[in-house]
Amino acid sequence: MSEGKTRVSILGATGSIGASTLSVLAHNPEEFEVAALVAQRSVERLAQIALQTGAALAVVADERQFADLRDRLWGTGVEVAAGRDAVIEAAARPADVVVSAITGYAGLRPTLAAARSGAHLALANKEAMVAAGGLVRAALAQSGGQLIPVDSEHAALFQALWGQDRSAVTQLILTASGGPFRTWSKDEIAAATPAQALRHPNWDMGSKVTIDSASMMNKGLELIEAQQIFDVSHERLDVLVHPQSVVHSLVAYRDGGQLAQMGVPDMQTPIAAALRWPRRTRTSVPPLDLAQYGSLTFEPPDRERFPCLLLAETAMRSGGGAPIMLNAANEIAVSAFLDGAFPFGGIPRVVEAVLEQGPSGQAPRDPKVTLSLEEITAIDAESRARAHEVVSEMI
Repeated sequence: MSEGKTRVSILGATGSIGASTLSVLAHNPEEFEVAALVAQRSVERLAQIALQTGAALAVVADERQFADLRDRLWGTGVEVAAGRDAVIEAAARPADVVVSAITGYAGLRPTLAAARSGAHLALANKEAMVAAGGLVRAALAQSGGQLIPVDSEHAALFQALWGQDRSAVTQLILTASGGPFRTWSKDEIAAATPAQALRHPNWDMGSKVTIDSASMMNKGLELIEAQQIFDVSHERLDVLVHPQSVVHSLVAYRDGGQLAQMGVPDMQTPIAAALRWPRRTRTSVPPLDLAQYGSLTFEPPDRERFPCLLLAETAMRSGGGAPIMLNAANEIAVSAFLDGAFPFGGIPRVVEAVLEQGPSGQAPRDPKVTLSLEEITAIDAESRARAHEVVSEMI
């Protein structure tokens, strides 16, 4: 990365990761310039951000919003575009860093485009690695780009591994807050409402990620993502519940020692690290005051009360199409839950039903096998269709 201004593109600019990224940029105007901004449909906010940052390009994924975006930015010098192809083109536009923060499977193709561009990929879209980690890694290897994780857990692992002897690593441990239901009984969790599941105790995130955190599916997806990013076997991955969300992850080494990355739970910190790594840059995050916390606590996850974690771990061990099916079914189940189709306990029921059926094709089950984009797309579509059927049967 050059010593001049870092050119940044933000995919998912109006979401929570986008907002945190923009906060980092605002604190360091001399260090950054914005190449492209992408949003799904929040045109008013997208136009506002484009004008504030002096972005070269603003793209809205929903083509129906194009005229509104064009009118808002008419005469400003900001280039505008709309549609799925325009999002992919924005991801591939020359930049030093592309922040990939489009939620869900929808972020896969833009993430691949960014990986192929040769830019540093600041990855906040875990679903891309869950469904197509091999393709993303291959694209980066070919383009010369580097993946720098933005999820707080993977950013912590990345930093604790930096400069270390990878052959001496014995375990990667992802921490989990436990979400809003950490102390609830199994029956209470199963009967929970969307309003209850959206009350995360520590993090301010979008609704999809917040629900996944409540079910601990988020942590399961992060395990699969860690397997893909750091190229480790599932036996060397584990989860530790840490309610204070101060220790973001730990790396255990064969000498018995562990390295942990700590900080106030604020996404600006891992984003700032990713934008100019290995240099550090300013944020508005206050310094960590451990005396304020008094004590930090840890406990093992309860896979009986949080079956989504167990389902994800099973899919990770199975490999092949299983992680794709897991992610697709979960996206449909979470959407149905938020729409009031069933209580919280319905989410793992939908996911389990889809995983039990398996793909109709002969997708390889070896975690080391890289599926093609066509195979991934077919498995994803089939799994979503099956998940919709399961949801309909439950209503």
